[in-house]
Amino acid sequence: MRVSARAVWQVVHAERRRLAGDLASLSAQQWGTPSLCRGWDVHAVLAHLVDAATTSRLSFVRDMVVARLDFDQVNERGIARVRKVDPQETLTTFRRVAALTRTPPANLTTRLVEAIVHGEDIRRALDGYGTYPHWAVTRALAYQIRTPVRFGGGRERADGLTLIDAATNTTYGTGPEVEASPVDLLLAVSGRPVAATRLSGPGARRLVHPTPPLRHTQKGIT
Repeated sequence: MRVSARAVWQVVHAERRRLAGDLASLSAQQWGTPSLCRGWDVHAVLAHLVDAATTSRLSFVRDMVVARLDFDQVNERGIARVRKVDPQETLTTFRRVAALTRTPPANLTTRLVEAIVHGEDIRRALDGYGTYPHWAVTRALAYQIRTPVRFGGGRERADGLTLIDAATNTTYGTGPEVEASPVDLLLAVSGRPVAATRLSGPGARRLVHPTPPLRHTQKGIT
């Protein structure tokens, strides 16, 4: 299905605003909750989303040169640059940049991956779940399946499995079957921990306990 850039940005912008609303009443303790993204707490993930929203093609290339192509260092420097002492100030900044359409030199679908996966990094750490347009999740999932782990995708994790979207019975790949909601499949192939009860089928075990990824492949390229 062909999807316009405008449609992608509409979802990304709506998700940023929705996430900002969800985080408005967090306690200080909740901001420090470890997220699903290994090594980052909820506040750090939000700061990363602020940095990602303000990253342009030019600034990304510049940051990569300064960091000598170290994705982890780019991410950590970006968080340090925008993270405030008071998480509510970081949240205010996030609201202010929510409508931006800046992007690094990458497929625009990465903006959907960023919004959905990091949104769930935060929500599930706080015992919540987000809802997203089905087409946006499946587009992000298809992108992650064909993108190597070293570039922030999940191709190696999905390789040799048949992933089944429980909502539509759409299948991806060949091999032992793993059936789940498309969001859970997206998180699993992106290297996030997904409860065993949320995945079914003979191939599920491979995604319940994925091989620990490198830090930059866990967090993404921006």
